[in-house]
Amino acid sequence: MRLLHTMLRVTDLERSIEFYTELLDMQLLRRKDFEGGRFTLAFLGYGDEADHTVLELTHNWDVDNYELGSAYGHIAIEVDDVYAACDKIKAKGGKVVREAGPMQHGSTILAFVEDPDGYKIELLGGGR
Repeated sequence: MRLLHTMLRVTDLERSIEFYTELLDMQLLRRKDFEGGRFTLAFLGYGDEADHTVLELTHNWDVDNYELGSAYGHIAIEVDDVYAACDKIKAKGGKVVREAGPMQHGSTILAFVEDPDGYKIELLGGGR
């Protein structure tokens, strides 16, 4: 068994694709419209789906907002330098909601950013 993807519902697919590709350096791997169901799927990631777990963005054409719920936590992404990643994200207009620094009660360097729909993404330094 292997983990294939995580799915998030998004309200503005183009804005979300731009966030994940421009600010988090993912690649748009594939995209498909389902006219009969009135939705679009876009798959993004850091490598081919055959070898990597990816992110599926689902855009339901007739929905303009979602409630994130209290059970959702975050997606974690490893970066070489958390401080530099935050600087880059802020420079491109992204929202850092927890600045880079050591985690509470530990030494792991982390930060949190928020995507256009309010989903949290944790940035973790390598070599934890």
